Amino acid sequence: MNAKRTRKSSTNWEQVDALKDDEIDTSEIPALDASFFEAAELRMPRVKQSVTMRLDADILDWYKAQGKGYQTRINAVLRLYMEAQNGNAA
Repeated sequence: MNAKRTRKSSTNWEQVDALKDDEIDTSEIPALDASFFEAAELRMPRVKQSVTMRLDADILDWYKAQGKGYQTRINAVLRLYMEAQNGNAA
């Protein structure tokens, strides 16, 4: 089963694109003050290595059906499992 499931946005992007900066309501977004930047951490992306592996077809189909980024999600699940086994859960 290789059917791709696409999620269509209900957002009217043309209307959003037409907004001027001063028309966008940002009142719920907190300001980034000095304390934010004092606590901020720089996190560089980890280097990925390309591998070939065999997965059960239904598992791969399920991840692919979740949409773009399925390989990243598989990686995240494997990372959580590894960290749990090592007692390093973040």
